Amino acid sequence: MGLDVVVWWDKNDNNWKVFDDKCPHRLAPLSEGRIDQWGRLQCVYHGWCFDGSGDCKLIPQAPLDGPLVHSFSKACVGVYPSTVQNGIVWFWPNTDPQYKDILTEKKPPYVPELDDPSFLGETFTRDIPYGCDFLIENLMDPSHESSDSTQENSAKTPPRKHLFVFYCIPVSPSNCRLICLAPRNFTLWIDPFITRWMHHVMQNLVIDSDMYLVRVQEEKLMKAGPSNWHKVCFVPTKADTMVTLYRTWLKKYAGGQVVWGTQSIPSIPPKEQLMDRYWSHVVHCSSCTSAYKGLNALKISFQVFSVALVAILGATKPGMISIAARNTLAVAAILCFVGSKWLSHFIYKNFHFHDYNHAFK
Repeated sequence: MGLDVVVWWDKNDNNWKVFDDKCPHRLAPLSEGRIDQWGRLQCVYHGWCFDGSGDCKLIPQAPLDGPLVHSFSKACVGVYPSTVQNGIVWFWPNTDPQYKDILTEKKPPYVPELDDPSFLGETFTRDIPYGCDFLIENLMDPSHESSDSTQENSAKTPPRKHLFVFYCIPVSPSNCRLICLAPRNFTLWIDPFITRWMHHVMQNLVIDSDMYLVRVQEEKLMKAGPSNWHKVCFVPTKADTMVTLYRTWLKKYAGGQVVWGTQSIPSIPPKEQLMDRYWSHVVHCSSCTSAYKGLNALKISFQVFSVALVAILGATKPGMISIAARNTLAVAAILCFVGSKWLSHFIYKNFHFHDYNHAFK
């Protein structure tokens, strides 16, 4: 929502805290700071320290025999009310003290299956280079989904359920973040055989399939004016009902768009940047990062083996080894070279950029 925040673990309160990402001293970003030995958030610019309530507990430059300037209200950091639900940190986007206890009255939406141990499913997160409203519209379009007609129910078999849970987070104009969860309570036996990064490769492919289309759609609508959605889009079928209702709701309560003040959407970047997977997902995912490093190490190993085998063949005089052995080394060198080239292509396609062309799908 255009807010700069720092999220940190308060070991004294055993809870997550969400603060304004600026030190009240000279506005340095607290997200560049550290947790000191007493569990306080410390600004690394001049060492000011803050507890979980946002109160300043130490100003190193203040004389010990002088006024207690750290206790002044202007020395405090803005605190957003926060809570953890379904394994996600939620916060109320206003630091005004009147909202201090707002989470006792207003709770985030709760999905019981996400905390049910009988359900399994991977969590997927990716930064999306188009607006949150367009992401929601795209996800709620039933034309993209297929129904599951294989569900079985009986007195002995519990109901089979497969949910798709999407959290769409507005970040800035034409930028949002998607958290996707797909809990299910059947065919759980297959999960140990498919790693997280394999799941994520498939999910990235699905997201990339509409990435460029939606980004262009967004630019065209912004030029026409978001409040004119019903005028510029022709939606005559029942399949468009949910999208139409969403756009009607958005127009009624927000003028047709997420309001960013004076900020405007950036121009469409090249496809390699728009659909980049590395910076929008891989670097933030431990599983994909490990797979990326492991596959790159394997690629380099193939390259080293290929060069080493060629060097051995070049240094071996005729007659020193049999023709069969020489041919075996040559084949091994070629296979290592081909393997490194294939891995290079695989890594780039699955962890950096894969151009999705609908005309050939």
